[in-house]
Amino acid sequence: MKHILLALYAVIALQAALTAQNYHAIQGSSYAGALGVHNNPASIVNTPFTWDISVLGAQLKSSTNAFTIYNYSLISSPANSLYYINKGEYGRYANLNFNLNLFNTRIALNRKQSIAFGANMRSYTTLKTSTFNFIDTLHGSGDFFKINGNNTNFNASMISSSWLEAFITYSRTISDNEAGRLNAGITLKLNKGISGGYAKLTNGAFTTNTQNNRAIYNLTNANLVYAYSANYDKWKSENSASKNLGNFLLANTAGGASFDIGVEYLLKPQGTTSFYDDENYYDYDWKIGLSLLDIGGNQYKYGEQSRSISAVKTNISNKVLDAKFDSTISSIKIFNDSLATIVNQSNGLGGKFRVINPMRMVLNIDHYLYGNFFVNGEIVLNMPSSFFKKYMRVNDLNLVTITPRWETRTLGAYLPIQYNSNNQFWIGGAFKAGPLLIGVHNWASIFSKSAAQNGGGYVALIFRSLKNTQSKKDKKLDCPPGVW
Repeated sequence: MKHILLALYAVIALQAALTAQNYHAIQGSSYAGALGVHNNPASIVNTPFTWDISVLGAQLKSSTNAFTIYNYSLISSPANSLYYINKGEYGRYANLNFNLNLFNTRIALNRKQSIAFGANMRSYTTLKTSTFNFIDTLHGSGDFFKINGNNTNFNASMISSSWLEAFITYSRTISDNEAGRLNAGITLKLNKGISGGYAKLTNGAFTTNTQNNRAIYNLTNANLVYAYSANYDKWKSENSASKNLGNFLLANTAGGASFDIGVEYLLKPQGTTSFYDDENYYDYDWKIGLSLLDIGGNQYKYGEQSRSISAVKTNISNKVLDAKFDSTISSIKIFNDSLATIVNQSNGLGGKFRVINPMRMVLNIDHYLYGNFFVNGEIVLNMPSSFFKKYMRVNDLNLVTITPRWETRTLGAYLPIQYNSNNQFWIGGAFKAGPLLIGVHNWASIFSKSAAQNGGGYVALIFRSLKNTQSKKDKKLDCPPGVW
């Protein structure tokens, strides 16, 4: 049992060390360009540049209470890093997401219409368990059962979905008058699921008996289903790296589709000049955006070793478990063979399974303060699980973010403050210098040597058209209309 738990947490730790569109600094900004389309398709209209290209963007975020990484921050060498599985009796969680944006391009057809297109790779993983006790000195399943005598029902779930997507967006101005402007947009995406998997344990239970004055623990019930996408079966050690990569991305992968919709309303500043005034046309006092994102999902073919397990045999003691699941378990096939000997029902899974994308509603409000200072507020609400009773889904980690920013065409400083869906409070930061945008989700992952597992960061290289835009003055000092 200890080996299984260690292996599970090691996988999570590795993913966190290696790894939605979480460029918090620029969300709501008129300079977000093509990257802003992933937060609201309508946002690409209200930007002063003829075109922009995000040649490359990468973002990662991780949040967990299951383990702690010590002696490491995001700016230090990992050579001396250690990870520690957190002890105690509580429910564990882990959330990981990653996205890679390639050649995300925005083109203004005119002031009232814009398009965007590009390709992305995205990945979400969610793990959650019921309450259980754990310490790092376990020597077998018997020790685990002993410290969990008060826990009579074990449950756990893990869902992971990674996919490639190609998207195209169209956005336009719906109405425009002296008071404000309404923009709307839609994004259509074609997806290719490249890595999927899930596991679910329900109704895990055991009993305690005494034999020769020693406690014996018998596993009495457990329903377990676990699956992975079939393209992993095509990865063979005897193949070349290029062949394996081609098989993994193309063989036994399935397509999917999704879309985003959004609207954005700009309240114009008092005293705005005419439609044809280049300096003031894109200005606003308030910008209010509402969007529904990632409406759709991905599908995956079941891998050969995917299983559904139930009906535990009688007299499956902790000694039997330790003998069946020891250090000789080196593959999922060997694990399945051992597992089949302790249950009455072990069935392979065929066909396809579907994972709903992190469908969510996003409310974003951006307010101009003075000079080049703005403040942005955002609320993200994942769609309720009751909407998807028949399907699995992954969730977005965002909940509430407040971002003060100072920003010009070529320079920017940002201070995103987040409260996420795991009840964690993060203070991040970002800087923009010319085409380079770089940021972190949680400064603690930079300056602390024990917080790398909670946070992450992002970097993007964005090139814009050479269209000249004048420096913005403090509009709060503008004379009222009709004075001059």
